[in-house]
Amino acid sequence: MPFDGLFLHGICKELNEQLTQGRIEKIYQPVRDEIVLIISKPGSKYRLLLSANAINARVHITSAVRANPTAPPVFCMLLRKHLEGGKIIGFYQPGLDRVLDIRVDNRDETGRPEQKSLFCEIMGRHSNIILVSRTDNTIIDGIRRYTHAVSRHREVLPGRPYIPPPGQDKTNPFELMEEQFRELVMGADLDEPLAVIVQKKLDGLSIPTCREIVELAGLPADLILDHCGEHELRALWQSLQQVLEASKSGTIKTTLVYNLQGRPADFFPIPVVPKGNVKYSHQTANETADKFFSDKAAREELRKQKALILDRIKKETKRLDKKLKLQQKSALDAGEGERYRLYGELLTANLYRVERGLKEVELENYHDPELKTITIPLIPERSGAENAQIYFKKYNKARNTLVAARKMANQTYEELQYLEGVATAVELAEKTEELEEIRQELVGQGYLKNPAAMPGRKQAKTGQPKLKPLEFTSSDGFTVLVGKNNRQNDTLTLKTAEDTDIWLHTCKIPGSHVIIRTGGRPVPDQTLLEAAALAAYYSRARESSNVPVDYTLRKHVKKPNGAKPGYVIYDKQKTIYVDPKVPGGQACRS
Repeated sequence: MPFDGLFLHGICKELNEQLTQGRIEKIYQPVRDEIVLIISKPGSKYRLLLSANAINARVHITSAVRANPTAPPVFCMLLRKHLEGGKIIGFYQPGLDRVLDIRVDNRDETGRPEQKSLFCEIMGRHSNIILVSRTDNTIIDGIRRYTHAVSRHREVLPGRPYIPPPGQDKTNPFELMEEQFRELVMGADLDEPLAVIVQKKLDGLSIPTCREIVELAGLPADLILDHCGEHELRALWQSLQQVLEASKSGTIKTTLVYNLQGRPADFFPIPVVPKGNVKYSHQTANETADKFFSDKAAREELRKQKALILDRIKKETKRLDKKLKLQQKSALDAGEGERYRLYGELLTANLYRVERGLKEVELENYHDPELKTITIPLIPERSGAENAQIYFKKYNKARNTLVAARKMANQTYEELQYLEGVATAVELAEKTEELEEIRQELVGQGYLKNPAAMPGRKQAKTGQPKLKPLEFTSSDGFTVLVGKNNRQNDTLTLKTAEDTDIWLHTCKIPGSHVIIRTGGRPVPDQTLLEAAALAAYYSRARESSNVPVDYTLRKHVKKPNGAKPGYVIYDKQKTIYVDPKVPGGQACRS
């Protein structure tokens, strides 16, 4: 859903009610295209977020606290100079344009009163935040500068006059009469949907909003003009008027739409027609925007952090793959040692036939039932016994190399398996806190480094995991616990679980440790199947079917000395095959 003019109208109305006469205490610029104004009023303090992001441009009060750079950007310093300490005298929106004018009273360097406007232009990739002097309507600066080489309509540079974004030649719906509305609609193409016609003719309304207005009128969302009569046009006009009247009076509630996972998925400036099992909530425009965009920002931040960690794991995996191939080649080459041993034994048994000066000798292989001959290369300057000893030394060296190469190859393979498990945990992580636990684990294992602590701040401690495992209740009433990363897995299996609890894990597939808390009771087959389905769901095989899951009593699970986090060995297990799923709905944390 785009942040359209009607939604901004609701935001503007609420900001005037809450923040007018508020004083700007502090200004921050947490990222390149976002500004946060800390505004105080008697007994209250607000954080007003202004974003010129090409995708998420918006204005709203927020409860989210973002980390700020150690050195404030130049535009932030300029805003602090001109606006900090100033009093907000109002928020203004020209028509239903996606432009918000924040007017601030302050004083200039000489102490004289001066009024400025901070324009927030929500225009997709052309979004901007521009500070303007109202004395002579000149631009002081913008968060984005550009010249006529970028825009023929205007320049955004210090000292240039402020020119509003180009209009779209649409009608302000608040000033619309019914006859004019009918003329606008009837002048469109007959095969165009009503929602598209309304969006093209009226200012401030996006296509999704127009579709909802059509549905609120009791009409199909995709109804075309050719199928409309007097009844349909009258119903559409009444639906539009109800929305606009409620918006003007401030009695309208915006709508936040949730997906099946219970996360914000869309929003509208008006109530919507309920559809299926979709969940909705209704609140103020600022609350809706804050919930939607805060969740979206959190998911985007999670995605970025995942990408950084997975990139590091990918590089380390690539290095280990190359290392493993070299070790396997070394082990293969060392496997030739048996040939050296045979040469030494045959030479020792035939010393009388080996004369100094020979470059090679052909001897019968007494290990071969057919006594086939073998040609053995010799060092002419050495005797037969000396040549035999040389081959025995090569054999001993190759044997030691083979043992060492196999040991190192096994260690490298285990490390690759460990990183594959970590990558699975990263991909399944749903919160930044879960990802932070994984990052700290990788720091502890030497794959990542902790960022340097900022002056005056203490380095974060890396102790036991702070988050608890996921907790489910089976249909038989048994508690089932699921670890979300290796540190949680170790704590869950080795410290939380009792010997009589049942431990589950996907067979030879990276995934979570799952524990059924038995309390000494026998576990029904249904609970076992549900727990196994959880183990499959929280594993790399989530998108597969018929996944093998091993299970055994917790007392049969051990962690070898020096093993990496999450690695255990087990025995006396049984295997069942299940399809991954979460039984009983969503998990709850205790």
